[in-house]
Amino acid sequence: MNQPAAGALSRQDAMRMLLDGIAADLQAYQQLLDLIAQQFEAAIRHQSARLGEIAQEVSALVDVLEARRAQRVELAGHLAGPQPTMEQVFALLKPEARTRLEHDWAQLEALVRTAREMGRRNAELLAEQYTVMQRVLHGDDQTYEPV
Repeated sequence: MNQPAAGALSRQDAMRMLLDGIAADLQAYQQLLDLIAQQFEAAIRHQSARLGEIAQEVSALVDVLEARRAQRVELAGHLAGPQPTMEQVFALLKPEARTRLEHDWAQLEALVRTAREMGRRNAELLAEQYTVMQRVLHGDDQTYEPV
């Protein structure tokens, strides 16, 4: 992702980079969803080594996604001015390209929501497993206390 700063780009190059970044994120979020699904399966099967591997893969992918998100904000600012919105970026495109970008953007937003929901589910499962394991290892102090 060693690209020139957005300010040094033509508007056409900035738009192309923004569109390419969204397309790359669509693929990356599919990979992320797959990893999150694998994480869930590994958690159910108590595969701690596999969970560690997946965590590293997720972390690396999230770093890439975050870098592209930051670049997208910079490019949108170059294209639409300070405090840009994607609607302002959409408005810069011809109707056919605009429709495609709006579709891709909606798809990306849906993938992000799905990843968050799946991640939350996994976190709840892992937290529950941790709580159960703590009870097994250390007992439940409240079980036999007089009322």
